This record gives sequence, structure tokens and C-alpha cells, in this order.
Amino acid sequence: MKQKEEKGLTVYEKKAGESAQTNGKLTIYEYEQKYTKRQNVRGAKFLLRLVAAVIGVFLFAVLALISLDVYKINEYVGYGVAGGCLILYIFVFIVPLCKIMKSDYFVTNVNAFTAREAQRHNKKLRHDIAEKIIDLTARVEGVGWYDSKVVGQLAIASKTGDEEGLKKNLTALYEGSVKKSAKDLIFKSSLKSATYSMVSQAAHVDAALIVVVNLQLIKDLIFLYGFRPSDAKLVKIFGRVLTNSLTAYGLGSMNVGNTVVKTMGEAVRDIPILGSAIAALVDSSVQGLVNGTLTTVIGYQTIKYLTKEYKLQDILDGVDVSETPVELQEACTELETQLKKKKKYAPAV
Repeated sequence: MKQKEEKGLTVYEKKAGESAQTNGKLTIYEYEQKYTKRQNVRGAKFLLRLVAAVIGVFLFAVLALISLDVYKINEYVGYGVAGGCLILYIFVFIVPLCKIMKSDYFVTNVNAFTAREAQRHNKKLRHDIAEKIIDLTARVEGVGWYDSKVVGQLAIASKTGDEEGLKKNLTALYEGSVKKSAKDLIFKSSLKSATYSMVSQAAHVDAALIVVVNLQLIKDLIFLYGFRPSDAKLVKIFGRVLTNSLTAYGLGSMNVGNTVVKTMGEAVRDIPILGSAIAALVDSSVQGLVNGTLTTVIGYQTIKYLTKEYKLQDILDGVDVSETPVELQEACTELETQLKKKKKYAPAV
């Protein structure tokens, strides 16, 4: 019986697919098969909060270590630095994190039951993004993030209710000026991360800088695009931030330069000052290069997920989720089968 039901479902999906192909649309079942993955939504949300909390605890501990180091030198200055670190913690972690988490995202991991609601949600989000881009371009002079010509066409499409025009111009922005602006943001953040690491020369300071710069970059990219990655994707990004900061901490604890100097042997043995200078130079260069590269990876991983989910919502928007005669017939047949089973096993009166 189970095999027959599975076979009937396959035939139904095949017929529905053929029907949709004649209309030039993808069916929700085809979308499900290609793009949907089994996912625990509540689990992803819980894991996201957990990873964010771990990053927060790690950053707080690092800032506490910095305050403690200063306290050992001077008690009163230590108290002042501790207060400054607390204020800094709020502005460089709590505020960016709240902005990231409050941002909306496209719902793309759907099935036949949730597809229609996801389409409505995604349509509203597209309009919200368009309004934000139009408003930002009009109010902030010289922002330079978005192509003004495309934004003008986007504004016309938004006012006239031209849904296809709105999607077309949003896509043009994401594939053109937004992509370029995102690369510029990544480069500036990576350069900032590398420069700070070269100057700091302290493991815990490097770790704190990586967390702060990486979170700021993620927040800026989300603001630029107008939406954030889904919870499952954001977990991966935050996990990378934590990994990067731990890598920076470990690298900062290593004396890479001293190892290089030792391999030079006789060349620097009689010139200790030169040896120390080479060690410091190599250490700062390596830390700067690695930390800058780690920030670059975070940036490109973020825009990769943003681009992927934007394309998926566009595909989902064209999916046919309307009820077909085949679907109605299948539902009636299933109802009839279940009623017959209940009648068969029902106690005689």
C-alpha cells in the first residue's frame, strides 16, 4: 500500500511538473527538490544566539585582560580603562549585534505549505529594501554606494507598482554598484584589521580588534544590501568570526620573528639589536597579513550568502504554488482512502 502511495505521489508530482512546464513556471515540488534542505528553524535560531553569546563572552574577557594589564601598572588608570572598555563593549559589540539581528532576511528554505507565505514576506522585504535605498540616496549626499540612474528607475517602478521593474532594478544594483561597494568595504576593513594588528603587538588586543572589525564589516554589508543572511547562514558567519579571533590570539602569542632570526644564525648573532628589530618586523607583518586576510574571508563569505539568498528568493517568486486539478484530485483520493480505513476498523453498532 505504501509503495502504491509513493508511486501515486511520484506520478502526481510528474503531472504537476509537466503542467507547470507548459506555463513556463517551476513547481514548488521542483523548487523543494533543488533548493530546499531539511532544517531545524528553532535549532538554528538557538545556535545563532549561542554563538553570538560566546563571541560576546570572549570579547568581554579580552577587554577585561586589557584592563587588568593596565591596572597592574596603575590602579586608578586601570579603573578608568575598565570603564572605557565597558562603554566600548556596548558600542562595538552590543549595538552592531542588535542591528544585525534586527535586520530582516529572505525566506527561501520552504516547502509546499510555507511557500506562499514566504513569497508574500519576500515581496514586502523587496519593497522595504527599495524604499531604504531610494531614501538613503536622496537624503545622504555623496554616499556613492548605489548607481543613481538605476535608483531613479527603481523609484519609478516602486511608485507605479511595477513589480517586475522593481525586481529588475534591484538585481541590476546588486550585480553592479552594490557589488563594487561591498568589495570596497571589505578592502577597507581588511586594511584596517591588518594595520591595527601590526601596531598592537599584543595577542589579546589582536583578538579584540578582529571581533570588532569583523562585526562592523558584517553590519556594514547588511546595511548596504538591505537584508541579512538567514539564521543558519549567520551561524556560519559568526562561527568564522570566533575562529578568526581565536586564530589572531594564537598568532599573537607566537614569536614568529624570533624563529626566523634563529634560522639566520651567524648573520645576526653579533648584532642583537638588528635581530630584535627583524623579529618585531616579521611578527607584525605576519600578524597583519593573516588578520587582514581573515577579515577578507569574512566579507566575501557574507556577500556570498547574501547573493545566494537573493537569487533564491527571485527563483521562489516565480514558482507556481497554485492548486492544480491533479492536486485536488489527489487530496480527494487520499481523503477517501483514509475514510475507508476508518470505516473498516470501526466497531459495529
